[in-house]
Amino acid sequence: MGAVLPLLALRAFTETTRLGSLKAAAERMGVTPGAISQQIRLLEDRLGVTLLTRSRYGVQLTEAGERLYPGLSRGFGQIESALLDLDMLTRANSLNISTQPSFASSWLIPRLADFNALHPEIDVRVQSTAELADLQRDPVDVALRHGLGDYPGVKSIPLFAPVLLPVASPGLLATGPALDEPQDCLHYPLLQDADRADWTLWLQAHGVEPGHRSRRGPSFDEDLLLMRAAVSGQGIALVQSQHAEEDLRQGRLVVAVDRPWPSRFAYYLVAREEKLGQPHVRAFVDWMLGQVEAGASPDMHGSDSGLKHAFEVRQPGVGRSE
Repeated sequence: MGAVLPLLALRAFTETTRLGSLKAAAERMGVTPGAISQQIRLLEDRLGVTLLTRSRYGVQLTEAGERLYPGLSRGFGQIESALLDLDMLTRANSLNISTQPSFASSWLIPRLADFNALHPEIDVRVQSTAELADLQRDPVDVALRHGLGDYPGVKSIPLFAPVLLPVASPGLLATGPALDEPQDCLHYPLLQDADRADWTLWLQAHGVEPGHRSRRGPSFDEDLLLMRAAVSGQGIALVQSQHAEEDLRQGRLVVAVDRPWPSRFAYYLVAREEKLGQPHVRAFVDWMLGQVEAGASPDMHGSDSGLKHAFEVRQPGVGRSE
């Protein structure tokens, strides 16, 4: 064995073992699966042992691989941690936020000007994606997650639990049957969530036997798309209250029937514990909590129908995880 082993080959082996497949490791490292396989063969040739076996079920460690992997995993973890620390030092005034597109566009972005005015020295970067950020590996300071609250290895601060509201365009309701009770929604096209489950659950929660009609209609995997379809008059959408807030205020949408229903999930601010001690992250956390407190007050919602139910501020320890 040579004194120096190829670092790329060591990482290819480590990522393949951690992720369980050549394809996943290739995506992580930005190369092809063939290149990953070649690097692992190179490492095995240099070491004179077989480290991985491959089958249709993925990759499995040999006895030699099991001995090698833990130390390499710790080593690469320490390298990544050191690089993150350096990045944190060089980007002390940069705040990287990861959140879902619908929450970013409907709740966070309209309020962010206030934070920027209070903290012009902080360079805010919002990553809007449906994929969860890995807070141990990705250059993310804070994630705003919609889930059940159990996020191992990181701190989660409960924000609020939204309710689901049935909303529609005023034009659609002006030309259709009267909407007085939850069952009246069945006289309109229903815009569905990706699982086609929310309408059935909402109707059942209000004592209505939903039947097959509750699961019919076009489905969308984002509240943002649901609301755009509702604004264009395609049907009634059942969406999270805070996502519809601006459209309701502007009159693009109205509450079809004022029967809000508690969502199973809550919103959490999630970060590594050491990040929460950094001044720019702490400033954002304090600002977020202030926004939530203001949003839960009567002044925010006034007497607008439906909006008065929009938020329930969460207490620590309450909530469920994704």
